[in-house]
Amino acid sequence: MGVDRRRVAELTRELLLAVGEDPDRPGLRRTPERVADMVAELFAGVGEDPAAPLAQTFSVAQGPAPETVPTGAVVVRDIRFRSICEHHLLPSAGRAHIAYLPGERVVGLSALPRVVDVLASRPQVQERLGEQIADVVASTLDARGVVVVLDAVHQCVTMRGGRQPDSSTVTVAARGELAEPAARAEVIALIGAARPAGEQG
Repeated sequence: MGVDRRRVAELTRELLLAVGEDPDRPGLRRTPERVADMVAELFAGVGEDPAAPLAQTFSVAQGPAPETVPTGAVVVRDIRFRSICEHHLLPSAGRAHIAYLPGERVVGLSALPRVVDVLASRPQVQERLGEQIADVVASTLDARGVVVVLDAVHQCVTMRGGRQPDSSTVTVAARGELAEPAARAEVIALIGAARPAGEQG
């Protein structure tokens, strides 16, 4: 179905009136349409299947000799994401780090950021977002273990209420073998390991 841009524009105009503004003045005349376009982008994940990016897998056991199977974790870190807090409809932004213990088959590395994007592009809370990412990766890839670490700054914390501009929130979700404390700690240490010089970013 997607976002009803016309209705969002109408409601934005009503909001401007409700706060005492004139939506017909030059600076605001096109604001309802701009907001509608923005909302369509920010909530593009509503109704989308987050498992779809993981549909295509490939074997790492079959290929140039000698054949092998994965023994350790696959880690994709520093996946940038943004979301909208469902409590105040204010944005959050941060980085996601995903580690999983694959079976015989793995997924293309670019697929994991797409999973994050689909799930983040809907009204969310960070705690749920991490758990949903872990569930999708664990179930769709039949992974032996999954860890998802999210580190984000929330404007509902930095701009209102306590107004803590330096505050960030870190959440951890773990599944399977990587839910075991020692294994989880090892992967989290790997996620936090310093990058070689020249590869910061």
